[in-house]
Amino acid sequence: MADAPRSSSPRRRNGANAAMFFRRWLANPLQMGSIVPSSGALCARIVRHARCAPDEIIVELGAGTGVISRALLDGGLAPERLMVVEIVPDMAGHLRRTLPGVTVIEGDARELPALIPEHWHGRVGAVVCGIPLVLLPKAEQAKFINAIEAIAPGRGFLHYSYCATSPLPTRAHGLTAKREAWTPLNFPPASVWRYTRSP
Repeated sequence: MADAPRSSSPRRRNGANAAMFFRRWLANPLQMGSIVPSSGALCARIVRHARCAPDEIIVELGAGTGVISRALLDGGLAPERLMVVEIVPDMAGHLRRTLPGVTVIEGDARELPALIPEHWHGRVGAVVCGIPLVLLPKAEQAKFINAIEAIAPGRGFLHYSYCATSPLPTRAHGLTAKREAWTPLNFPPASVWRYTRSP
């Protein structure tokens, strides 16, 4: 299990995370779903629904400052069974420094089949997506969905969002949506959705 560096207090670390997150949001709002990192309440709900078998991994897309990554580790996930994909170089560097043992991949999640080592394809127990897909055109949404399906066929994915309703048009993408959790304690209030291919 990976812990944050002990030289900094949780309060100071959380403040630094929030500042980095906000700067990144100012630089490119379309890459960020919120102006602040996810709350502990939202993290707990994601951890509850992100499960994998002993020989599988969890893949997190758009890990940001690593708040959810750390919650998954604190929930008992071994660092070597977590892969995070982050497109922003400075955030990817931050994740490498603060998540020892976790595989951090700097790249575009639409290229997942090339980014995730082939021997893990089909052995992904859960995909957690924090990318604000609702802000993208349907064609771009489809690229993310197809990329996830390529590495985790039939598994679907968890997507946390700040929308009151499903952030993805399920019929257009041939998906079935289930709201697994809702947390009014997050700012803004957030839902955890599970998307799977419709039968």
